[in-house]
Amino acid sequence: MVTHIVSKGESGKKLHRLLRHLLPNMPLGRLYKLIDKGLVRVNGKRKKKDYAVAEGDVLTFFMAEEEFRQAASGPRRPKFIGVPTDLDVVYEDDALLVINKPPGLLVHPDRTEYKNTLIARVHAYLYRKGELDSRVFLPAAAGRLDRNTSGLVLIGKTAGMLHQLNRWHQERAIGKVYLTVVEGTPPAEGEIRRALVRDPDANRTCVASGGKEAVTRYRVLDARGGYALVEVELVSGRTHQIRAHFQSIGHPLLGDVKYGGRPAFGVNHQLLHAWRVTLPDGRAFVAPLPDRFARVVQAIGLRVPEEEGTR
Repeated sequence: MVTHIVSKGESGKKLHRLLRHLLPNMPLGRLYKLIDKGLVRVNGKRKKKDYAVAEGDVLTFFMAEEEFRQAASGPRRPKFIGVPTDLDVVYEDDALLVINKPPGLLVHPDRTEYKNTLIARVHAYLYRKGELDSRVFLPAAAGRLDRNTSGLVLIGKTAGMLHQLNRWHQERAIGKVYLTVVEGTPPAEGEIRRALVRDPDANRTCVASGGKEAVTRYRVLDARGGYALVEVELVSGRTHQIRAHFQSIGHPLLGDVKYGGRPAFGVNHQLLHAWRVTLPDGRAFVAPLPDRFARVVQAIGLRVPEEEGTR
């Protein structure tokens, strides 16, 4: 059994990220098993991987000291060395980085992909610029997008900015507007207000009584050929909210097989793009459509509005 007391500099880190820092040579699968099976505890209690540790927390590792020593020994080589650094940077200053994420790229690592993720690319990008000290703080995304959803992701480069972004998210103070193509033609504009229930095992969100109410506002920008280009505003922010809500009104997203959509124009995943973000301080960012989305829109004959954002 091994113990570790969380320092001031480690305070606020998610448990799984702190473990990756403490045990740089441990395989990711083994590290997650420590958490899932309760082999690492915080103040004597089992915690989930996203638990934010606090200064003074006592981590107890129920593992052989030799395994701990081997996992913790050796150079703390940043795991993002060798990761691609190609990013579509929409905006950057000393504290904030805004990225236009392509479809198909995870924001955060999971059990299927650890190295080539958006946040790993951000770390590699900042490391090569000489702006990253992983011993002090690792920049992180505020919120996330599904793997196949493209568009704007906000990255806090400093702890202060990340805290501010997360607070704005909790207060629903950040304006988020998406573009999507749906099957059929919904009414010109409307509000979908329906409760959602999450099934984590199936990775699906369903409209069902007894769930948490979610609100989606939308406006049809153009329609033709059995499809509509829709501007969507998230009032609440539930997982897969847009996809589940539009399925519930009979207009699933083009290509969104999981939520009742049909593959079309070579697309077999949701055609959804985080298009515009407005911060409470007045800054606004707009992300150009990815190539495949733009080609589908053009093939259907839909018109995309032009809008300028902070670049």
